[in-house]
Amino acid sequence: MYYSMLLLFFVIGTIFGSFYNVVGYRLPKNESLLYPSSHCTKCNHKLGTLELIPVLSFLLLGGKCKNCGDKISWFYPIFEFLSGILFSLSYLVFGFSLECLLSIVFISMLLIIIISDYQTMIIPDSVLIVFSLLILIIKYFIVGINGVGISILHSLASFLFMFLLKLFGDFLFKKESMGGGDIKLLAVFGLMFGFPMSIISVFLAAVIGLPISLVILKRKSNHEIPFGPFLAISAIIIVLFKLNINTILDLLTIS
Repeated sequence: MYYSMLLLFFVIGTIFGSFYNVVGYRLPKNESLLYPSSHCTKCNHKLGTLELIPVLSFLLLGGKCKNCGDKISWFYPIFEFLSGILFSLSYLVFGFSLECLLSIVFISMLLIIIISDYQTMIIPDSVLIVFSLLILIIKYFIVGINGVGISILHSLASFLFMFLLKLFGDFLFKKESMGGGDIKLLAVFGLMFGFPMSIISVFLAAVIGLPISLVILKRKSNHEIPFGPFLAISAIIIVLFKLNINTILDLLTIS
């Protein structure tokens, strides 16, 4: 039963991952999420049911369009596979619970943001608003109205910190150092796991992003690198490893 549930969460995750890829790509461009339906970007061939099976269809088609033979990017099946893994990990860490649902909702938002910020350098406000409301609703059933009120205060504190950090960065580098989407995203982090960990997520994202950014800039010196995907990765680590300020202090004490 346990392994069946893990597999079920994985399959559901790949399906949602396929949809999140569409949302993250189309929403920042104000394109419809339903029309046109999924198609080959080269020959406009409308994908059939068997061509829409996450991960599996890519393998069965040999990574090529059934109609024109154009290569399909490996990014799609990898993203779908990772989405499935993250859904399964949420179940593995939290079991079949409201905490698991909260983790999946939060990670779903982050997956969309990774796509949208990477592809278009935009974190859509609509995504942040919708998922913030979902997080608040689920947290209400977990921690009650008082807990929700505290979460909102943490959200506001996280937003203010990130806004002040942006002002400092703008002054230091004499140009815009951070997008407005990153600031709003930190507000959602504060809502999810509190002010202290939202701040730690920024530094964790910087640690993750620095070596990757250096490699990218070495190849393309004028390439703009969004910070949102690194923030998203750091937040996923915090949630799935159940990191909190006490565990961080314990780690620092041990070291």
